[in-house]
Parts: sequence; C-alpha cells; structure tokens
Amino acid sequence: MTSAKKEAVDPEHSARLGLLEEAFRTAPVGLLIARQRVIAIYNRAFSDMFGYGPEELVGHSLDRLYPSIAEFEHIGEKATETMQKHGRYSDERIMRHRSGRLFWCHATGQAMDLNSPLASATWVFEDISENRPVTAELTTRERQIARLLVEGKSSKQIAKELNVSPRTIEAHRARLMRKLNAKTGSGLVARLIGRSET
Repeated sequence: MTSAKKEAVDPEHSARLGLLEEAFRTAPVGLLIARQRVIAIYNRAFSDMFGYGPEELVGHSLDRLYPSIAEFEHIGEKATETMQKHGRYSDERIMRHRSGRLFWCHATGQAMDLNSPLASATWVFEDISENRPVTAELTTRERQIARLLVEGKSSKQIAKELNVSPRTIEAHRARLMRKLNAKTGSGLVARLIGRSET
C-alpha cells in the first residue's frame, strides 16, 4: 500500500476505533477486560453497578467484587474449566458492591485464548437484583449452594462440584429454607430467584 492510500484509510480506521471506544464506554451493561483476573479496564455502567470510580479498580484483582475469597477462587476454577472447552462462561451469582451490599448479578465471560482462558477475558455484568433481591444474610457456603440451585443442579451435583458430601449439602439446603422461609425445594429456588413460593 502506498503512503497516500494508507493516509486515506487511517482517518476512517481511527474513526471506527473512536466509535468502538465510545460504545464500550457508554454501553448499558457493565463491561470489563481482565488479565489474569486483574482488572485492566471497565466502563461507566460497571462503575455505577459496583460503586467504584472510573479508574479506581484498574490494576486490582477481581476478588474485590466477590463476597469472599472462596467464591472468587471457586468461580475462577469453574470459569477456567468451562472456557477451555467452550471459550465462554456464564452464571448468576451474588457479588459485592463497594459499600459492602450484596446483590445478584448475571456474568458472562469470553476468553481471548482457549489455552489460557483467564490470561485475557472480556466480561459482561448485569445487575439483576431488582428482580432477585438478596433477602437474607447467607454464609459463603450458602451463597455457593444458592448459585448452583438457581442453575437447576441437584444436591448430588452440587456436592460433587463443591467436593463435599450430599448430606452436607442437604443440611445447608435445610438452613437456607429456614432463612428464606421456604416450605419446599422448589419454593427455595423460587425465593432465591425473587418469586413467591407457589
């Protein structure tokens, strides 16, 4: 390509890059790019959702957004395993606002390299707390179980994923039912997703 042709293309390319940057910045959902689970950049909606300033989280670990380190580590392991197979990972989980308030969030991550999925990944976050409020004080294990119950997993499947016995999961489920005033297993899931028990 001659220098004259290159100069003619560059302004259009720069304009497109500018539009992409503007789209990232103003998108109505939270967008974030992380490298090795360290925050590289995020947009305004993400900033508003989690209560941090525009540059405040850059260079910090994603663990700041989780209610506990155990949840941060468990989701990291699950996301790595799923992304290596499919490139994408998605779930609904409880996250932590800067104020300490907990809220339900839908998260989807896209790996840039399947061989090392968390080396660089783009994440989309949607606050779903309006339809699914956190209505009880839950322990770390209860939050992990709640997330998996919402995914439709059985006690046996949850026990396998969390590497505990099914009896332990049943005990936690019983406590969750008491805390959320649910009478049945399906009623518990209904409460967790913000619906009335039928």
